[in-house]
Amino acid sequence: MSITNSSTVTEFILLGLTDRPELQPVLFVLFLLAYLVTVLGNLGMVVLIRLDARLHTPMYFFLTHLALVDLCYTSNATPQMLASFLSHKKTISFAGCFTQCYIFIALLLTEFYMLAAMAYDRYVAICNPLRYSVKMSRRVCISLATLPYAYGFSDGLFQAILTFRLTFCKSNVINHFYCADPPLMKLSCSDTYVKEHAMLISAGFNLSTSLSIILVSYACIVATVLRIRSAEGRRKAFSTCGSHMTAVTLFYGTLFCMYVRPPTDETVEQSKIIAVFYTFVSPMVNPLIYSLRNKDVKQALKNVIRRNIIRTGSMPPLFNKT
Repeated sequence: MSITNSSTVTEFILLGLTDRPELQPVLFVLFLLAYLVTVLGNLGMVVLIRLDARLHTPMYFFLTHLALVDLCYTSNATPQMLASFLSHKKTISFAGCFTQCYIFIALLLTEFYMLAAMAYDRYVAICNPLRYSVKMSRRVCISLATLPYAYGFSDGLFQAILTFRLTFCKSNVINHFYCADPPLMKLSCSDTYVKEHAMLISAGFNLSTSLSIILVSYACIVATVLRIRSAEGRRKAFSTCGSHMTAVTLFYGTLFCMYVRPPTDETVEQSKIIAVFYTFVSPMVNPLIYSLRNKDVKQALKNVIRRNIIRTGSMPPLFNKT
């Protein structure tokens, strides 16, 4: 839908993943199931950590925040996307588009530095275990968890304002399933030089900074672990980091080619496929990664199930609650 220079955009049309009508019901079911698994998995992780006192440690404190970020992250775009699959009206208001774009960027940046904080926590735990309780005190943990939110939502607001200060007069059709920066810039008839470079600088700085913290932390961890003489000790040390490294690889692996290049017709099309991975796949599998690869989480889940069975059963409990 073309727009004249004198028109003011009041809403946008989201094209979604595909324009083939026969695929819409199939995609609706597929993404609805993925969303339900994501919600149940991340909420379950938060509740499980809350219920089991043995998981009240800095590592699981950060994992709780990661689960909350993933939950909000996928919930930002999924309801709109699911509604579009079943409706001929695929519009989103200007204010709604701004909000969606802002929250998306803010939570993306928050996750960058939450993963970095988790890597730093593992570094202190393995490389400086005797001072772990001091270096990762409650006050430090709260600060390390608060800073990603504060920075993410500040820079996210700045980036979103730069995007929506552009003049949209070419069209109001967004070639994406949510309001993303690159396709929005393609709709602008004003100069996008400032926005493009601000986006590239922000993406380059935040990707490189957060990933550098993670890589340096794990380089120190590997060097420390290799000095452990016991093979069993090395295995246990690496096992505590395996889940986090898997989540980091999955998340960052799909992002490098997203925001570090100028938006073109080809890159916008590719970004829709990439966006599926970090919007749906990563938040969905993170709880599975941390539960299947973590003995403490699996044991906590067994304990919670056992306590619930005892409470609801006819027989009195055979042991005191922990």
